[in-house]
Amino acid sequence: MLYRWCLVDGRLEESRCRKAIGHVFQTRRRGYLGILGEFRRLLKLERARHLAIVDTAELLQTDLRARLRKALVAAYGEDLITEFTQSPELIGGMRIRVANDVYDGSVKAKLVVLARSFGLASEGQGSSSDQQSQNPLS
Repeated sequence: MLYRWCLVDGRLEESRCRKAIGHVFQTRRRGYLGILGEFRRLLKLERARHLAIVDTAELLQTDLRARLRKALVAAYGEDLITEFTQSPELIGGMRIRVANDVYDGSVKAKLVVLARSFGLASEGQGSSSDQQSQNPLS
């Protein structure tokens, strides 16, 4: 109920969230720490739903970043926040994470798949390429 009160037209209203947290903290009803903990969890999930993390082995050029952001916004909505990070361990390619969707086109992920096909890596190792969804960028 607290979380729903903070939604305005399906989007979280920051000022309402602050008021709700302040009210719960001020009243200190029994179980208020648990309520605040659950509220924090829901806020983190909501933020993750609107956050795209793009990992690449090398930093992307500005024009490529803009095109990639445009494609992600078309797939996930206008309120998407895009973060670009450099992860040299990917060797090449990129990995995109938006909430529970992971698109892993990195060289590292392909090497893990190849190693598994030869029985060189256990099922628990590797990247999240096993959880890939259909690519909305193609």
